[in-house]
Amino acid sequence: MSLAPTRKDEAWRWSNLKALAAAWPDAQVRSRSLAIAATGRLDEPLTGDAWINDDMTVSVAAGGRLDGVIRAGAAGLTTMLYRITLEAGAAAHLVILSHGGSLGRIALDVTLHDGADFQLGAILIGQGEQTIELVTTVRHVGPGATSRQIVRAVAGGTATTSYLGQVAVARAGQKTDASQSFKALLLNRGATANAKPELEIFADDVKCAHGAAIGEIDKQALFYLNSRGVPPAQARALLTRAFLSDALAGLDEVTTVALDTEITALLGQAA
Repeated sequence: MSLAPTRKDEAWRWSNLKALAAAWPDAQVRSRSLAIAATGRLDEPLTGDAWINDDMTVSVAAGGRLDGVIRAGAAGLTTMLYRITLEAGAAAHLVILSHGGSLGRIALDVTLHDGADFQLGAILIGQGEQTIELVTTVRHVGPGATSRQIVRAVAGGTATTSYLGQVAVARAGQKTDASQSFKALLLNRGATANAKPELEIFADDVKCAHGAAIGEIDKQALFYLNSRGVPPAQARALLTRAFLSDALAGLDEVTTVALDTEITALLGQAA
């Protein structure tokens, strides 16, 4: 059994290590795998009271496609790691909704070969004293690959939401087109949001961008809605829900409606 993470590990710098350490002697890593030859889905409802501590390997064959939604709402600890490999010309579009437990941690390690495409939309919602975090490493190891990561976070109470995202472009990754966007909304002065976007580029013909912004609800927008007769609580809910919309772009209507219902209920608890 490996030792528990410490603050010296950059990827765990903002995590709830106290909650993790209390459970660590019982750590049982469950290994899983999924192979996609043509098209497939990765739908993960992470629920329950037990510690979810899985290491999942996903491979998508050349020209294949992976879609899926990861709902991380377990009441206990969640420390999930997804290792995803997209072969030449493969594509993946994943959506993450993470909101559960004292520590809800999702980590993605994605490898992109020639011409592969990776799209991620993630929503982190923290309330009470929760720590909700997303850690992504996207490796462009072949030429002409693209990746888009849109991460939105909402924190209420004294919750902490964190995003650590690295895009690593190898020397062979010429013509890479990659972007990261992280934005966090703080609903209370006691809430915290952390961001560490990072680019590591060894190729010389790439297009890479990242950005991060953290703030509160726009008071002018709130005043405008109030002046038009929208009650304050409803106005805050509308603005918060609109803030998260970017992360759900490109989903089918059925999935969007289902996620919207769940998100609306969660925001009512976090306010």
